[in-house]
Amino acid sequence: MAERYDLIIVGMGSGGMIAAEFAATLDLKVVIIERARVGGDCLWTGCVPSKALLASAKVAHNMRHAARYGIEAHEPMIDTAKVWRRIRAVQAEIAQTEDNPERFEAMGITLIRGHAMLSGPNEVTVDNDLTLEGRFIMLCTGSRPIEPELPGLEEAGFLTNETLFELDQPPQSVVVIGGGPVAAEMSQGMNRLGIRTTVLQLGKSILPADEPTLAALLASTLRAEGVDLRLNAEAIRVSSDRRSKTVTARVNGHEEQFSAEDILVAVGRRPNVDGLGLDALGIDVGPRGVPVDNRGRTTVKTIYAVGDVAGRWLFTHSAGYEGVRAVRDMFFPGKGNVENHIPWCTFTDPELAHAGMTIAQAEQSYGDDVDVWRQDLIHNDRARADDATTGAVIVVSSKQRIVGAHILAPAAGEMIHELALAIQQNLKIGDLASLVHVYPTFSTATGQLAAESAFEKAQKLRWLVKR
Repeated sequence: MAERYDLIIVGMGSGGMIAAEFAATLDLKVVIIERARVGGDCLWTGCVPSKALLASAKVAHNMRHAARYGIEAHEPMIDTAKVWRRIRAVQAEIAQTEDNPERFEAMGITLIRGHAMLSGPNEVTVDNDLTLEGRFIMLCTGSRPIEPELPGLEEAGFLTNETLFELDQPPQSVVVIGGGPVAAEMSQGMNRLGIRTTVLQLGKSILPADEPTLAALLASTLRAEGVDLRLNAEAIRVSSDRRSKTVTARVNGHEEQFSAEDILVAVGRRPNVDGLGLDALGIDVGPRGVPVDNRGRTTVKTIYAVGDVAGRWLFTHSAGYEGVRAVRDMFFPGKGNVENHIPWCTFTDPELAHAGMTIAQAEQSYGDDVDVWRQDLIHNDRARADDATTGAVIVVSSKQRIVGAHILAPAAGEMIHELALAIQQNLKIGDLASLVHVYPTFSTATGQLAAESAFEKAQKLRWLVKR
């Protein structure tokens, strides 16, 4: 007889872990099936190792440029093998604490290792010999890197974010194919660690989902640091010999060759849906993942999909949010809602954060009723003190309501939340002016920008001034 549960979760990455923990606090009987390591992409191949790498890279960069702060500069002695060992140590610490399977088992959650296949609207089979029944099923299987069909690539061999951090020591030079967040972060990090880095981006800008003017400013920063960034560069074939691997690309219509010790492919993600048995249940699968309604449900209403596998937003924080909202929809009265404004951040130096609409998107939606407010960091005292004046805060409004916000700054990932909340709460830009911002901080730039809006409004009311 099949074991019965309130909730069966397939996948124990960010979405699955947070959803399971929330469900356990509701005294629900929860089981998670995980075929690999607890923690998923975020811990093992994504957020955690990349940020650990960037932290080491920033130290090396600051040592080289210490003279900017009145301190004698030194070229750092970098042992990349030690940097990679530190990355694994950070991962191991998290795996033994917050992401420890025993912590979840202590909550009463059952953890089963194996491959899960959906065998019914309320049934999951594990490794073809264990059957589980559940009131609801939640898919949290994540995504994996896209491997482009590029002639010679498979024969030459290549790295992705899934294999880069498994190396004992990284290559001394690398060609990065792609221009999204992974490509931007890793190219800067590796270049700062002394790894010669070339980036081939198919499009006309890096980070095409972000505000173009700020993405262009970040691209200039990467180039100034020594990253060989090529835009409008279409990789067309790969060759290799004992010493190096060569990518032939068409750059602005002309063929060029780029050689390095290895190749890092970072051209996007595809959902992990293979072997789940979705077709047999009539569950649609699109190129971005499993389509869901605004409650997180697939076409089979007892089966939900959250995180990367649903293809909505490919971020750790959105996966956790969607998982919690889906549990709320399953077990509480009324209807849940996974629709929301999801901010994000690319953790280069400076960071590039995004919430809501870009300027172009706002103009497409609201036409002439769009105002753009910009405060460059060159006018921010904290930025001057920290010698970090490259960047800006941009706020996009329509009829004074904030509809988009974009920040290029050292602390952009921390700063964006104030503006994301403003978008979610449908606030006016003048509402931000009523909040006193701590001085001196980078967030003062947001306050300065909002103050400009308030001053502009006050000037229209000059006739009320007491004389």
